[in-house]
Amino acid sequence: MLTVEEFLAYSIHLEAEAAARFGELADAMENGGNKEVAELFRRLANYSRMHLADAQARSGFRDIPKLEPQDFVWPDLESPESAAIWGADPMLGRGEALQVALAAETAGHDYYKSVLDTTDDPEVKRFAAAFVAEEAGHVAELKKWIAAHETGKTGTAD
Repeated sequence: MLTVEEFLAYSIHLEAEAAARFGELADAMENGGNKEVAELFRRLANYSRMHLADAQARSGFRDIPKLEPQDFVWPDLESPESAAIWGADPMLGRGEALQVALAAETAGHDYYKSVLDTTDDPEVKRFAAAFVAEEAGHVAELKKWIAAHETGKTGTAD
């Protein structure tokens, strides 16, 4: 990641896709009667929307490159934080849904961490560090949910 503008273009795309996918997962869980996990997925979608708004606000006065979906180079086929589409299966169990969310948030964290570790630009480092910290919080929250689920607790892990 060579410039802040490139970082912001990638972040805007990544967070928009994550918000959309978590919204789809929330809808699927709600339709399947799993209201607690639906609420969690909605919370994660909202986190992604907040990150998106932050990236958009930071890009306000900058000339952000207009990239087409095929122009993005991701570590995998999709942007890192796009939860697996099969996670929208309404028959998905609670534990599986939580694992889908954890995988997406971990991939988002790892992506921003790789940017932080490889960029030489101090401003990109500062932005990436903030995104790493936020994603780490999401990963930690999901691990609490999974631990609660594995001990038979229902509802939130808060």
